[in-house]
Amino acid sequence: MSVITENSAVTLHFTIKLKDGSVADSTHNIGKPAKFSMGDGSLSPNFEQCLVGLQAGESKAIELEAKDAFGMPNPDFIQYMDKSRFSGQELEIGTIMAFSGPDGSEIPGIISEISGESVKVDFNHPLAGQAVIFDVEILTVE
Repeated sequence: MSVITENSAVTLHFTIKLKDGSVADSTHNIGKPAKFSMGDGSLSPNFEQCLVGLQAGESKAIELEAKDAFGMPNPDFIQYMDKSRFSGQELEIGTIMAFSGPDGSEIPGIISEISGESVKVDFNHPLAGQAVIFDVEILTVE
């Protein structure tokens, strides 16, 4: 049976829970497992290290502190934009919107404040600054 190494391609189901037990995200919700290659940047290096040595069919609960999961909030990721950029769009605090990044890719931003003609957008990961528990179920290892 294959064991996860630093070069493995892995298919797994995961559930991300906050410390209070609430579920933040889960592949079970969409009914489709996640696939990734170790070292491709889709997971933090700390999280990948917790997967090394697991085999297909194994499950594990991995607790990560905020800095090891989605990192700490970065003040540089908060931007103020002119409200006119959002013409015709309903603006509400807490709304997640897609913005174009410098390389043309889409970046999610959360509307965190609306003040006059200024809109504060937070581009930090929604789970930045939070300790999480990853429940993983390894399906295949290649």
